[in-house]
Amino acid sequence: MTDPVLTTHGITKSFGAVQASRGISLSLNPGEIHAIIGPNGAGKSTLIAQICGGLAPDAGRVEFLGQDVTPLPTRKRAQLGLARTFQVSALAMEDTVLQNATLGALGARGGPLGLLRNALRDQGLRDKAMTALERVGLAGQASTVTAELSHGQRRQLEVAVALTLSPRAFIMDEPMAGMGTEGSHRMTGFLDELRAEAPILLVEHDMDAVFALADRLSVLVYGEIIATGTVTEIRNNPEVRAAYLGDPA
Repeated sequence: MTDPVLTTHGITKSFGAVQASRGISLSLNPGEIHAIIGPNGAGKSTLIAQICGGLAPDAGRVEFLGQDVTPLPTRKRAQLGLARTFQVSALAMEDTVLQNATLGALGARGGPLGLLRNALRDQGLRDKAMTALERVGLAGQASTVTAELSHGQRRQLEVAVALTLSPRAFIMDEPMAGMGTEGSHRMTGFLDELRAEAPILLVEHDMDAVFALADRLSVLVYGEIIATGTVTEIRNNPEVRAAYLGDPA
């Protein structure tokens, strides 16, 4: 049996009296899309922050590629190949599309992030950035200031930045948020192809996209995973329906 790429073991996090994560254990296997779903306030973003290094758990650990990465900061995890897209855009809006992608490539190399001007003269970094932009369909907007992109294009750029990390796993926090139907369909198709390159841990509220993409789903409610299974198993789970999906029509 192939070992998981990413695992969490008993991740626990409290903010005062609020327990945002309650002993969460999950895994991400090679080639799969594992979706985390649940109502607003369930603790999904808190869990992602702990996996990616932005927030330290009170207890438990995170393993990536067989290594305990719990003590490592976000940048070190990214350099190992843990690539993240954000619920709220983390792009530099005043920079061009190419500059944002190049900054991602520079971070993957481990260079000082303040040397973007020098990085833009580095043909290797520029080539890596342009390859990522081509893959998401933004090569033609390379010189466009990021603030001028549509919401959907910014989401595509976030994925391109993640691609420059030569990722071993993607952590995607609501990549379809704010997209229309056409944009969601395009992103769904792209993510379906992307899983062959690296598995995806996906947090998403677009249930059509989730059900179309996910090999497995974990349902998070009040900081606790109440069920993990296939799309069919989750759809037919009475506890999940009562807590999140709603009763069958």
